[in-house]
Amino acid sequence: MNPTIESFTEKLTAARAEVAKVVIGQQEAVELSLITLLSRQHALIEGVPGVAKTLLVRTLAHVLGVPSGRVQFTPDLMPSDITGTNVFNLQTNSFTLIRGPVFTSFLLADEINRAPAKTQAALLQAMQERVVSIDRETYALDENFTVFATQNPADSEGTYPLPEAQKDRFMLKIKMEPPARDEELSLARRMVGNNTPEGALAAGEVRAVLGAGELASMRAALDTVTLREELTSYVVDLVRATRSHESMLVGAGPRATQALLLGSRARAALDGRDYVTPDDVRGLASAVLGHRLILRPEFEIEGLTIDEVLSRILEQVAVPR
Repeated sequence: MNPTIESFTEKLTAARAEVAKVVIGQQEAVELSLITLLSRQHALIEGVPGVAKTLLVRTLAHVLGVPSGRVQFTPDLMPSDITGTNVFNLQTNSFTLIRGPVFTSFLLADEINRAPAKTQAALLQAMQERVVSIDRETYALDENFTVFATQNPADSEGTYPLPEAQKDRFMLKIKMEPPARDEELSLARRMVGNNTPEGALAAGEVRAVLGAGELASMRAALDTVTLREELTSYVVDLVRATRSHESMLVGAGPRATQALLLGSRARAALDGRDYVTPDDVRGLASAVLGHRLILRPEFEIEGLTIDEVLSRILEQVAVPR
C-alpha cells in the first residue's frame, strides 16, 4: 500500500472512531462529511429535527482540531449578521471591524432555507472564493472554511427554497435518517444513564486526532490517488447523461463533474486505496448529483423520483473495465 495513503487511512479511521463516541450510527453521513472536508468543498445536510445534524458538525470540528461556528437562519437575519460589519469606535475615532460567524473553519448554517435570498447570498462569495467583502474591503477566510448547511425536508412552511445556483455550490447532499431501533435504544440508555453524547463531548472524552494544519496535508495526500483516464471519461458521461435524459428539466452542470471526481478520489483514500474504482463513482452519484437535478413536471406527477432516474442512468452508461 502507498505509505502516504496508509497513514491517511489510519488517521481517518481514528477520527471516525472518535466521532462514533458521540454520533450514534450515521456512518454514511460521517463518511460523506469527511469526503466533503477532504475535497475542500461544502455540504448540504437534510434531515428531520433530532438526528444529530448540529452535533455531527461540532464533533467533526473537535476531532479534526479546527474551530467551528453556528448561525441560526431566521426570516429576519441580515447579511451583516453573517459576514460582520464595521462599527465606529468613538475612542479611536475610526471604524472597527466586528467579524461575523463566517470567520471560522466549519460554519453550521442551521436551517439555511429559513432566511430570504439576500441573506442566503451572503454565503455565496465565501463558499466560492473563501473571502468576504465588507464595505468594499475584502477579507480572507480560514483555509479550512467549510459550510455545512442544514434544512428540514418535512417542513416547508415559511421557507425560502435554495436557488439552483446556490445548491450547485454544495458538493453533495447528506441525508440523515432517524437511527435504527438498536441505535435509538443505545441513545436512550445513555440518556437515562447520564452519559449523553453532548456530555461526552463537553467532558473531553473525545480526543482531537489531527492538529492545526494537518487537514491541509491530508488533502495533499489525495494527489497520490490514481484516477484513470477511462474513469474520468466515465464521470463526464454520467453527468452529461443527466442533461439529455428525457425526464430531466435541468441536468447537472460542469461543477458536478468536478465534485464527483474529487469525491471519488477522497472515497478511495478513506477506503485505504490509492486508486479510484467505478464503485467509488457510483457510490457517490446520488449524493453529488441528486440535489442538482430537476424533473420535468409530467414525470414528477407520474411519481418518478430523482433516485430512480439516476439508477437508470447508471445502468445505461457503460462502466469502464
